[in-house]
Formats: sequence, C-alpha cells, structure tokens
Amino acid sequence: MRNLIILSFLLLSCFGNSQETLHELLKIHNKERIPYISVQELAMPKTNAILLDAREFKEYNVSHLEDAIHVGYDNFDLDTVIKSLPDTTSTIVVYCSVGIRSEDIAEQLKKKGYTNVYNLFGGIFEWKNNNFPVYNSEEKETDHVHAYSKDWSKWLLKGIKIYE
Repeated sequence: MRNLIILSFLLLSCFGNSQETLHELLKIHNKERIPYISVQELAMPKTNAILLDAREFKEYNVSHLEDAIHVGYDNFDLDTVIKSLPDTTSTIVVYCSVGIRSEDIAEQLKKKGYTNVYNLFGGIFEWKNNNFPVYNSEEKETDHVHAYSKDWSKWLLKGIKIYE
C-alpha cells in the first residue's frame, strides 16, 4: 500500500501539475509579434501611453485601468479607433485579462500602420496582482476585477473575482 501511495504521488507530481507560468501561457496562445510592456514599466510616471481595453464591456464596467478607452474584442471596430486616434506614432498599450485578446487587437492596429503598439504582459490581472489600482464604471477605485471565467481566474491572485 505504501508503494502505491508513493507511486501515485510521483505520477501526480510529474503529470498532474500542468500549471504553467504566465510566460508559458502567453507563449502558447500568442504569436508575440507585438512587444510586451510590463505592468511596472507602464506604471512609471514617465510612461505616457494611450490605454485600450480589449475586453468586453461587462468586464470593463467592473474594473479597468485609469483613463483606459474601451474598444472591446468581439465587436472591435478598427475604423472607430483609427478615427479617434489618427496619430499612428502615438504610444498605445492594449490590454485584456491576461494578454491574449489584446495581442489580436494590437496586431490589427499594427497592420494599419500604428508603430508604437504594445501588449500589456499579464493584462489587468497582472496589474492588479502588483497592487496597482483599477477603477469601476463610476471611475472610483475598486478591488473588483472581472475574472473572465473560472479557468482563467487562476491568474488573478489579488482582488475580488467577479464573473457576471
């Protein structure tokens, strides 16, 4: 019996622990044609960037980065963004929950000639995990963060997870 328990533990240790790092997760899902910017770099006072939130409106309403512009993902309208941001040399940081949807939106901007587009590494989850503030639909600081789904919520380590 003792050998069976040890064997079970070894098998679980080798095969059952499929928890990858955030870096590994992004490497699996992203093409990495858009450079990342870290949450620490974005939070620095000298970093002057236009923030685009590539999550759905219900996620944005729960919490978003200060002064972020909601552009969405499922209903993203590139023409609307181009009209509101005509300077293709502006520094733009696109974010979502962890950095997967935001890469898709950033790639569309890059294809249209935007030259300084970045993907926020780890998205709003990593932002909150590093104790940076997020804001609700009334522009008040909040601890609530839309966790996207139960599966993806494992990457959100701080704050109050909201799923609605």
